Formats: sequence, structure tokens, C-alpha cells
Amino acid sequence: MQRWRGLEDVPGDWGRSVVTIGSYDGVHRGHQLIIGRAVERARELGIPCVVVTFDPHPSEVVRPGSHPPLLAAHHRRAELTAGLGVDALLILPFTAEFSQLSAGDFVRTVLVDALHARVVVEGPNFRFGHKAAGDIDFLSALGLKYDYEVEAVDLFVRGEAGGGDPFSSTLARRLVAEGDMAGAREVLGRPHRVEGVVVRGAGRGGRDLGYPTANVETLPHTAIPADGVYAGWLVVDGESMPAAISVGTNPTFDGTARTVEAYAIDRVGLDLYGLHVAVDFLARLRGMEKFDTVEALLESMADDVKRSRELVDAYDGPR
Repeated sequence: MQRWRGLEDVPGDWGRSVVTIGSYDGVHRGHQLIIGRAVERARELGIPCVVVTFDPHPSEVVRPGSHPPLLAAHHRRAELTAGLGVDALLILPFTAEFSQLSAGDFVRTVLVDALHARVVVEGPNFRFGHKAAGDIDFLSALGLKYDYEVEAVDLFVRGEAGGGDPFSSTLARRLVAEGDMAGAREVLGRPHRVEGVVVRGAGRGGRDLGYPTANVETLPHTAIPADGVYAGWLVVDGESMPAAISVGTNPTFDGTARTVEAYAIDRVGLDLYGLHVAVDFLARLRGMEKFDTVEALLESMADDVKRSRELVDAYDGPR
């Protein structure tokens, strides 16, 4: 998959293409449906498929300080997008100046002049341009002028018989914030992932308790699950290791800083300081608790590890 940053990176001889536009945070199952349909149309027409997204998130520019928690880092989104068969990813720097671009100018500048869109595939609630003035109907109307077709794809819905909420990034963020990892997994189509660099923490896990943990300094604006203990995986250089994961302030030791720590089960002698790692959350085991004694904490940790191992071993879903 080709990756471009800014319109100036798009090859000057780029031909017609099928295009879809969106923040696509998390590349959840609704996104997968839209992107998958765009790829399908591109294959039917024998032309490439391009995904257009933005950095930073538009809300941070339009309403500073309102940046939503991110479900996936940019490089992770690129990996997931490439896995769907997309030919090119265009990341548009979202600046204050860009935010002033009218819906009509956006269509002409991005879709027509740069990407020579033949088909544009979007969700039914797609909005674009200054003050989100453009919608699917406006996009279709301009398609008659600029010779492109617009296709709107309905999103999946959760629950039986089509009931429940539409798959959305907002829903996934809420489920993650609540610690509902099964619900988040249903929306995302895979376990929720948090990434960052391993830094030195308080050292109690390895030094005193016998459970050495990787203390992950998460990336800015990361969607972090609710405080508690989780089963999942610690992913290092592509290797997924079953893990018991703690999110919170370590109240038994009167901690104050909120951390994400992962204990790689049955792995000895890991030296991860300074490495970029990922933590995949499978299931929440319990909330964060303050124990009266270290012995009580150790007993609970042993049970957490046992349950984590069992849950990870039994899981056979998508990753």
C-alpha cells in the first residue's frame, strides 16, 4: 500500500480511483464495511482504491482540547487499512486553514484534481467541508458535474435481528472507557490495543512481588480501558505473549499515577525498557482494589494470572 502525506505527495500521473474519506479511528467493523465496499468497487473497475484520512483529528483543530480518545495509533490504522486491500492511504494534515475549505472546494481539490475519483464510497452520515456543510446529497450533486459516482453504505448494527446501536468509534470509545472489552471487541472486530514505550515504574512488581511488569507509557490521546485487571497479550516485535494486565493507580501501595502494566505470563528475564510495545485487551477480570495486606494482593494476583492464562488459551477469535 502506498502512503502519502499531503496532496503534494500524490503522484502527478495518478489516474482514476475509488475513494473513501473519514477519520477511520479504530477501523472498526462499520469502517471495514465501507472500506471493503470501496475495495470491491475498485476491483470491479480495475482501478486503485484510496483511503483519505486526517492528522490530527479534525475536532482538535476545530475545538481545541476536544480531541477524542484514539482507538488506534496512525501506524496501526495504516496496517489495518492495508489488510483490507487498499492500494493507497492519503493522510491530509488537518490545519486551521484546511478547516476553512468549503465543501465544494474540498471536492474539487481532493477528490477531483488530486485523486480523479471515479467512485466515492461513504457511510450515510458522512459530513465534510467548512462547518461540516457537505453531506452525501451534496457530494452526489457535485458528482454529476465532475463525473464521479457516490455510493452510501449502511453501517452494521449490534445485537440480534439488526437491533441495538450502529457500529461507531463513539460507541467503541464508550465501551473501552467502561472496561467492556467484549463489547469493544464486537465493535472493533478484534481486541482493543494500547501502544507505547516501556518505561521504568515503581518496580514493585518485579522487585517485591515476583510479577515483573512492562510499564507502558501510552501514546497521547490513547483510549485506555477503565481501571481494573484484564486478560490479554503483551505484543513485542510481533510476538504475542499471554499477559495479565493492570490499569490504575496501584492503590494498595498508595499510588497516584495511572499506569498500564502488563505481566507476560511464564516469561522470565525479559528486558523491554525503551521498546515500543502493544497491549491487547481481551477481557476484564475485576476492578481495581486496595488490599489490606501484601499477602492478600499476592493471592489475588495469582488468581488473576491463572484466569488470564485460561481466557487467552481459550480465545480463537480475530486479532
